Amino acid sequence: MAEATAFLRIADVVKEFGSESGSYRAVDSVSVDIAKGEIFALLGPSGCGKSTLLRMLAGFETPTSGHILLDGRDLAGAPPFERPINMMFQSYALFPHLTVWENIAFGLRREGKPKAEVADRVEAMLKLVQLGKFAQRKPHQLSGGQQQRVALARSLAKQPQLLLLDEPLGALDKKLREQTQIELVNIIEQVGVTCVMVTHDQEEAMTMAHRIAVMRDGRFMQIGAPGELYETPSSRFVADFIGNVNLMEGTLDVDAADHCVIGCADVRHFVGHGITGTEGMAVTVALRPEKVAIGREAPADTEHNAVRGTVKEKSYFGSFTVYHVALASGAVLKASEANTERHRDAEITWGESVWASWSPTAHVVLTQ
Repeated sequence: MAEATAFLRIADVVKEFGSESGSYRAVDSVSVDIAKGEIFALLGPSGCGKSTLLRMLAGFETPTSGHILLDGRDLAGAPPFERPINMMFQSYALFPHLTVWENIAFGLRREGKPKAEVADRVEAMLKLVQLGKFAQRKPHQLSGGQQQRVALARSLAKQPQLLLLDEPLGALDKKLREQTQIELVNIIEQVGVTCVMVTHDQEEAMTMAHRIAVMRDGRFMQIGAPGELYETPSSRFVADFIGNVNLMEGTLDVDAADHCVIGCADVRHFVGHGITGTEGMAVTVALRPEKVAIGREAPADTEHNAVRGTVKEKSYFGSFTVYHVALASGAVLKASEANTERHRDAEITWGESVWASWSPTAHVVLTQ
């Protein structure tokens, strides 16, 4: 991202924790520029450093080295209460003895804002999150989704320059979480606040964020838009962490300017571009299940991008069905098929012999 658009700059930030047995780096030399109004997600497994980085942004932890700049201001040494930043926790941390109105007003009152200003701001927030008729209720009288919106309204009431979300939807059930993801994005974009969120849920990150940083062992493995990470992962880890994928190890047999051929245990892959590698080198082919077609009849070309196997598992998910096809080597290839018809004649089922095939543009070749 161009320097002129960097509203939040994280530059070579390191966080080390020490103990009697030694020290370890929870965050290891990470750098990124985040634009004003952007929703940026830190995504990764437990212990990857994403929450530690979020706590450094909030001021709850101090970087061992590196810089964090917000709108050109270096936040080094600034305590949490002096930062134009608000953080919303997974538990929401609402005050149970206060009403919705009083919860939203709490931070404004602590700052000593005039009563009229507090009232105007709270009413604006209630309208924003569509909870006006619940203003006099206590948190326990609200649903999980409503509590989440109260916590968001309270976080936005002080008009922070940066909003931090720590697993914002982790306490909600799956269906409510999916509904609330869209609501939350709409509210954040309507306000125009810059947002950094932490999540271990890749679907949540892909639904809500403009860009995502995939973290592992304290480092950024790849940063990009959701579609970029899904379609062009830079490593096996990213490919495997973002969505479902078939990973097949093989050898680069041919590498030309406009194509390459990779030999794997069960299939030869013809890829519609070169990779400027070295013939004979070990590579991994990443192939998403929805890009694999299966059928009883052999495709026109069985030499490349096609393999025969037996359906060992079949899982119905409503909008799509996933087939697990056992191959000759013992490997399993996953194929996902959209259920576009309510009823299908002669549906493929367990134990059948099938052909799986895909196009020359379906796969990604990974060298790390």
